Amino acid sequence: MSVEAGAASALVRRVRLPNDRRTPAAARALVRSVLEEAGQDALLNEALLLTTELSTNAVVHANTELDIEVAADHEGLTVTVTDFAPGPVEQLAIGPRNESVDIGEVAERGRGLLLVDHFASRWGTVHEGTGKGVWFRLESRTGGATVVATVPTGASPEADLPSVGALSTLLEVRPESSSEEGLADFALEMLSRLARLTGAAGGVVRLDRGDGTGRQIMARHGRAPRDDAATIRVGLAVQRPYAGELELDASPDGYGRPLAEIVAERLSLHVDNDRLRRADLRRQTWLTFLAEASELLAQSLDVNLTMALIPQLVVPRLGRWCAVHTTDAWGRLQLAAATHADEAAVAQLHATLAESGPDSVLARLEEASRLGTQVMFGAPADGFAVPLVARGQRLGTLAVGRHHRHRHDADEVAVVEDVARRAALAIDNARIHDERRKVARTLQASLLPPALPHVDGVGFAAEYVPTGSEVGGDFYDVVPTAAGDGWVVVVGDVSGKGVQAATVTGLVRDVIRILVDDGKPMSEILCRVNRTLVQRGGGRYCTLAMASVSKEKDGTLSVCLHLAGHDRAVLVRADGKTSFVGEGGTALGLLETISSPDELVTLGPGDSLIFYTDGVTERRRGRELFGTARLREAAAPLAGYPADVMAARLRSTTINYSVEEPRDDIAILVLRNDA
Repeated sequence: MSVEAGAASALVRRVRLPNDRRTPAAARALVRSVLEEAGQDALLNEALLLTTELSTNAVVHANTELDIEVAADHEGLTVTVTDFAPGPVEQLAIGPRNESVDIGEVAERGRGLLLVDHFASRWGTVHEGTGKGVWFRLESRTGGATVVATVPTGASPEADLPSVGALSTLLEVRPESSSEEGLADFALEMLSRLARLTGAAGGVVRLDRGDGTGRQIMARHGRAPRDDAATIRVGLAVQRPYAGELELDASPDGYGRPLAEIVAERLSLHVDNDRLRRADLRRQTWLTFLAEASELLAQSLDVNLTMALIPQLVVPRLGRWCAVHTTDAWGRLQLAAATHADEAAVAQLHATLAESGPDSVLARLEEASRLGTQVMFGAPADGFAVPLVARGQRLGTLAVGRHHRHRHDADEVAVVEDVARRAALAIDNARIHDERRKVARTLQASLLPPALPHVDGVGFAAEYVPTGSEVGGDFYDVVPTAAGDGWVVVVGDVSGKGVQAATVTGLVRDVIRILVDDGKPMSEILCRVNRTLVQRGGGRYCTLAMASVSKEKDGTLSVCLHLAGHDRAVLVRADGKTSFVGEGGTALGLLETISSPDELVTLGPGDSLIFYTDGVTERRRGRELFGTARLREAAAPLAGYPADVMAARLRSTTINYSVEEPRDDIAILVLRNDA
């Protein structure tokens, strides 16, 4: 703050105040202190009223900092309020002092200048650099000058203005809080003070928030105004969808209407603030809702589950009912999912959606899908539909029915359209995932034998559990030998997943089949497969468990087992005893030369040999793995069962070990002596 000394009897103070709701109070405190120091207390009420009006208008309309200069001398007081917003000072057409002014014709933002014109001895505008503002002069009555005020049309010349102190008290009222209750209390206080100033028998403030409930009483004082000429009605200057009015049981003549207009303007400002606050809260709520909806939709990669989830997200928050239709291969709409806030009305909703005809809901939905635009439909459904479009492809429609007492506003329509975009993308992603899964299953099936051979006295059985939408590198096979007196059992795992891993898997499987058919020995087969992978495997390697099986005359099975970096097989004797068999060798595709020690295993009647991939032993439950020990324990009780039962039980035990989806493919092959 700075103090400038003018004449010996003059006192000048100037201060810059922030753009803050407390600024009018600070401006009043400055004016009060200058008047007290200058001994001009008689001008206090008028000065505080006009200072409040000008500083409030600067904060509300200019929305900038403001400079206030207060100069007092023995003749009176001069106050200048300057803001820094671009544009001219709000103009007010005020006639000469000897002419009356129709206050009802004053523009909304001119009422502050109207008060200045009524109570100030002189006033005007200033334009200096980037600032512009209004000044007024109040002259002391003791100096012989009087405050001049024009008389509004219709008022008697003898009519007195309301006391300046009372007007100042009226304009200083502020809401205690921004809540709905705080705004209602503020409106009631303003209405009560207005009624006391004008002598009105009662008044009411009505507000319509545009939510379908119509105009509600926001505040009421005394008796409700009568619907006759002796009633003042002033509309609230609020933005859509809000609308409202102030009614006062007082004569429109005199100062009742201009005071009611001032109060209505104050109410409008705070009601509009309430509208903005509510709109901000609603937008925050909708953003949270859309984020949660996106998260839920992204979690589902199943087409049917995704479409069933969409209506559950919409109802009842965005509508009374919701239906999702998808297009078939011929572009026709088919109902995929629908729900209603009232479960008893679901059957009727399905019947309404199934009706055909030019004016039916289905016809409107087909129009929305065909044109790719929003369409409305009336009773009995009463709602609207938006197309489901993802990646330029029209997938169907999303239809939403409005609530009984509430029509969708612009924000809700925008949210429904946003939900439709996210839902369409989720449906399309689920369809793409489903297609990829089908391709992976088809490709995986081509890498596995369609059926295992049926041999008297020898049991072969296998189980395979694929994971995800990518084809894995696990495979198994049983190949008859060239001589026709034995079989070669193969269980392998190629590193990685995807098309490249599947290519290498097919390569290994085909090379093994060709070499077995040529009668090559096991060691040579492994060496040639290793050489092929080194040359053509693209950096991928393969672990392999391969065994040649032949029937002996005494009813036993002779098994020569080779392990190329693969887990050892589980030997299950007929009496339930279990052990691991096989000697470790070198994985194929890593080195130019490999070692492949063999182990001879004899299977008596009822004995079994279990081959598996690491998808079994690495099945995870939290940080704990299924492991080889659990596999051995699970295999022991299965000694007396056929090969297919053993394989199925082991598969079930492995899957049920954890609630998580398998992270790796699971392959199990059981060889059993059924003699």
